[in-house]
Amino acid sequence: MKIMPCPLNGPRNISEFAYGGEVELMPDPNTSSSEEWAEYVFFSDNPAGVVREWWCHSATSYWFIAERNTVTDEIVRTYPPSELFKERVEFKKESE
Repeated sequence: MKIMPCPLNGPRNISEFAYGGEVELMPDPNTSSSEEWAEYVFFSDNPAGVVREWWCHSATSYWFIAERNTVTDEIVRTYPPSELFKERVEFKKESE
């Protein structure tokens, strides 16, 4: 049984989590082209080694970041998104 240390709920069975993809900086929502958005949404680097990934604890809908070694599948550490993201992204309304 593989255990994931959730920053909110403590150690849990990996089956309680859903993978959300690599953590990447989002393109500027107000100035980016459709091509930049498509690349952000549909492509990932998929490197070998330690990668930052989004994970969600399904029972509580809590999203957090895990650093995981993709070669050994070892979970290096987990932490809340606020440790990496300090500001909220604001989107302009289309009418603006």
